[in-house]
Amino acid sequence: MLQIRNLTKRFGGFHAVNNVSFDVSKGEILGLIGPNGSGKSTTFNMIAGLLPPTSGTIHFEGKPIHGQKAHAICHRGIGRTFQIPRPFNTISLVENVSLAAWFGQNGRQSRESCLRQACETLELVGLPTHPAETTNGMGAAGLKKLELARALASNPKLLLADESLNGLDESEMDQAADMLKRIREERGVTIIWVEHIMGVLMRVVDRVVVLNQGEKIYDGQPLLAQTDPKVVQVYLNDDLEEVDA
Repeated sequence: MLQIRNLTKRFGGFHAVNNVSFDVSKGEILGLIGPNGSGKSTTFNMIAGLLPPTSGTIHFEGKPIHGQKAHAICHRGIGRTFQIPRPFNTISLVENVSLAAWFGQNGRQSRESCLRQACETLELVGLPTHPAETTNGMGAAGLKKLELARALASNPKLLLADESLNGLDESEMDQAADMLKRIREERGVTIIWVEHIMGVLMRVVDRVVVLNQGEKIYDGQPLLAQTDPKVVQVYLNDDLEEVDA
């Protein structure tokens, strides 16, 4: 579904991402991991169209998308969440998600269709569908669910999930991880998941790509990553016991 080849992003003389290549198969949940500053968010932003690559290519369903604008890539079928949810606080939850549905389909859906899709998506993530419900009083878990609902309402074939567990307690983390698996199973959405909470991520993903200082150091099975010398040295050193658990 997604083919990335020799992807590079430079900011002046600094290589945020350097010559990274990997593929994502349809129906896969891929974990994109690495320490802070390893280039994960920059890679996400290039796939989603927020940043143009300095060099390299990105193909989605066999067609090039590198350098295209974010709205065009969304309309091609790639949705994303953000680490910090920023909903529209002056409108209802249903309207927040309806707007995402309308935008994701490039305005081709009717208002009624967008509202129906919004309610279905809110039910999927476990949020209320009453038209009077707003973001007032929502905690971190609720806002993360709303962020996920807005991304899903754009009807993506590929979802880029950016740190969906940040700020959640242990029970909420487990629920969010189960939700990502359910989204793959019920909607057939392929997922790339950036996450720092290794113990949860490793239970969900089919494969992991590990970045360090902008370069790919591992691409393979999650369990084998735990014993890969490079991965252990740069990323899992202090968290190996948690990952094993």
